[in-house]
Amino acid sequence: MSPEPLTPLSDQFGRIHDYLRISLTERCNLRCVYCMPAEGIVLRPKSQFMKTGEVIALATEFVKLGVTKIRLTGGEPLIRNDAKEIMEGLCKLPVQLAVSTNGILIDKFLETFKNCNIHSINVSLDSLKEDRFNAVTRRNDFNKIISNIGLLLKDEFHLKLNAVIMKGVNDDELIDFIEFTKDRNIHYRFIEFMPFNGNKWDWNKGLSYKAMMEIIMLAYNKKVVKLKDKKTDTAKAFQIDGYKGTFAIISSVTNPFCDGCNRLRLTADGKIKNCLFSNNETDLLTPLREGKDVLNLIRESVWHKKRVRGGMETFEDFSAPELNQLNRNMISIGG
Repeated sequence: MSPEPLTPLSDQFGRIHDYLRISLTERCNLRCVYCMPAEGIVLRPKSQFMKTGEVIALATEFVKLGVTKIRLTGGEPLIRNDAKEIMEGLCKLPVQLAVSTNGILIDKFLETFKNCNIHSINVSLDSLKEDRFNAVTRRNDFNKIISNIGLLLKDEFHLKLNAVIMKGVNDDELIDFIEFTKDRNIHYRFIEFMPFNGNKWDWNKGLSYKAMMEIIMLAYNKKVVKLKDKKTDTAKAFQIDGYKGTFAIISSVTNPFCDGCNRLRLTADGKIKNCLFSNNETDLLTPLREGKDVLNLIRESVWHKKRVRGGMETFEDFSAPELNQLNRNMISIGG
């Protein structure tokens, strides 16, 4: 059964979708081990990806259907030559606009962020140790990123730092990450290691929400304060009593948050993904270029969203390569 043409966007389980993440590019100036295959990805012709006006046109269609928040992702969104023009176009829509970035180019876009009323910035920072960070990202940009984080703090942006926690890689830094929030208005988020095509996922490398909390409680005990989460939050948020910042855990593997999900994704090549883990996609770019209406395509995609993680409801399903490797690699989905 297909949905009636309703606004806002609802699926079969009554979840309202008002948050769109738009990937601007599959390219990146880092090579993070959990995101991009070591050999990189096949670079496709630019004609297969959304142009400036097409990004804005498709975003406008989503806004017609009730989307109130848009986050720009990549790859690395700021490496697009027209990133500034895209932000200037999108900020004219009645939405809250945000950006996820690896932080390398932030200093070149601070004025654009301010002019476009962008206050929320997410930055990936998987280690506070320079050598280790450079090993995870396969590049040497640690000091540049730390400097740009300082610029965001100075200008009082709402700053979230993201770290994918992996055993034997950075799990020994959990307490260091939390201490980084002590005197800084930073919201550090710890993400369970998730499977995507090409990232050689093995849960033996993962650290669960429960295991992270055991480490944190051992260090801080009664000083850990649980914060109130909104129904649509993907993270379980906490604060150490007396600290300026906060921390949170995104438990997509062991404790998914699908019941309150309000997120949709638009890939850089103009496909709507109704779930991060779904291998089903709907092409919006081709019909847009043909002058066709895409509103019903969006509605149909949202309506058929699975209840949990693209249909992988159990941990066993989620861990099965024949299921979790059907998806794109993370770099071509968008963060």
